[in-house]
Amino acid sequence: MEVDLHRFQRPTPARPDRQPGNLDSAVAKRSAGLVVYRIRDGGLELLLAHPGGPYWEGKDLGAWSLPKGEVEPDEEPFDVARREFAEETGQAPPSGAPIELGEVQQASGKTVTGWAIEGDLDPALAISNSFVMEWPPRSGRQGEFPEVDRVEWFSQDEARRKLNPAQAEFVDRLVARLAARLAPAVGSDGAGRPIETSR
Repeated sequence: MEVDLHRFQRPTPARPDRQPGNLDSAVAKRSAGLVVYRIRDGGLELLLAHPGGPYWEGKDLGAWSLPKGEVEPDEEPFDVARREFAEETGQAPPSGAPIELGEVQQASGKTVTGWAIEGDLDPALAISNSFVMEWPPRSGRQGEFPEVDRVEWFSQDEARRKLNPAQAEFVDRLVARLAARLAPAVGSDGAGRPIETSR
């Protein structure tokens, strides 16, 4: 289920990684994110976020992300991941035990640390905070945009295609951690990479 988020919380100043042409820039080198997952009929599903703002409009494959945010020097990454999930979805993250997914480095050079927690949130209840930035560039006009414009559940194969290419590694790591629970619905492609089988 997919839902557009038209209800915004109070706007916040434009973040460096939301500026057009400056996404994931050197200003923000480290982020932390949290993905909620669920298991349906033995298959893994992940709740992903699509970034808002004019730069991301119309972009789909490779554009989605874990709900995440920049980690300041004095912050604990997992605390940031939980906070950003709440801000970008409008829902508190589940209280279960987190699964550490390690780090990946995006093409921009930004390092993203990820965690996963099992839950079953409703995308229809999602509500994102917003940010303000100049748009169009050099127009002198300020626009307000959601940090996340929609969230959606995806199967593991869909999630790999939708996610930022570097973050797709998080899916493989989560599948490996959950292999015993997914065994009835997952096989191997011969290279040790779990794949869904017909059912």
